[in-house]
Amino acid sequence: MPQRISANEAQSCSLPEAIEALAALDFDPREAESAQEAALWLRRLSNNRTFLADVLLDRLAGRTAGALESGYGPQAILLSPVRGNMFLRANIWPAEHDLCFRNSGAKTFVYGVPHDHNFSFLTSGYCGSGYVSDYYEYDYEAVTGFAGENAGLRFVERSALHEGKMMLYRAHRDVHSQLPAESLSVSLNVMHVDPAQAWFDQYGFDLESGEVTRVLSPNATEVFLRTAVASGSGNARDFAEWVGASHPSERLRLASFEARAGLSDDHAHSHELWRKAERSGSRMVATVAKKRRATLNAA
Repeated sequence: MPQRISANEAQSCSLPEAIEALAALDFDPREAESAQEAALWLRRLSNNRTFLADVLLDRLAGRTAGALESGYGPQAILLSPVRGNMFLRANIWPAEHDLCFRNSGAKTFVYGVPHDHNFSFLTSGYCGSGYVSDYYEYDYEAVTGFAGENAGLRFVERSALHEGKMMLYRAHRDVHSQLPAESLSVSLNVMHVDPAQAWFDQYGFDLESGEVTRVLSPNATEVFLRTAVASGSGNARDFAEWVGASHPSERLRLASFEARAGLSDDHAHSHELWRKAERSGSRMVATVAKKRRATLNAA
């Protein structure tokens, strides 16, 4: 489960002070000393009991420019731009009786959606009872990532991110399924930014079967490739063929086969394309290709 971080600190700081200090830190969640220093500044910001209300009221009253900026879902508020390799955000966690929960439903707030993360981040309960999580761990390197693959999830515990609790979520290791907070809650996050993270998948899981259900992390490169191939360009097809044979990202290799298969109504051509995918050298691509050929054979 995420690592519990202790940061006993009575001092508080302003949001600009926290942003500047964390930007200068070069936050590396893999290094204990760096994580501890970042946690210290997150604790100081958490000790400031008025900064978030001030930010929200200034925006609502029009005293600062722009609308409230959100990211990672409707409950996330960006508190800083990316500075160095980090940014700050606040997350709002409604209770079941709150109007936004009743209007939008649990999944809008990622409740009941078991997942890991393809980034590491520090989090602190800022106010309220905090969301509850069933925590699991798994071995990312042992998982290929196709739907239906057993992920080897290991249950750890159920606990809440209550006010003052601080944790380090580790990329590709910690899995959680969140349950609604008992009361409206807010958490603060120091998000680590890694330029390579877009090429590493974030997964959804089925806790009953312990299987991967789907890839959750978006990747614009995949969308661009599919769109270029769908346009009918010969150059795009040639590029997709190279991607399918040689690209280091297995997800992009699979997308190249799916994009090309989507252009063909010829059963024999599709069958041969997926046969080629089975021999591509990628376990993910081969597993999906085998299922696609079986579907074609049954048609």
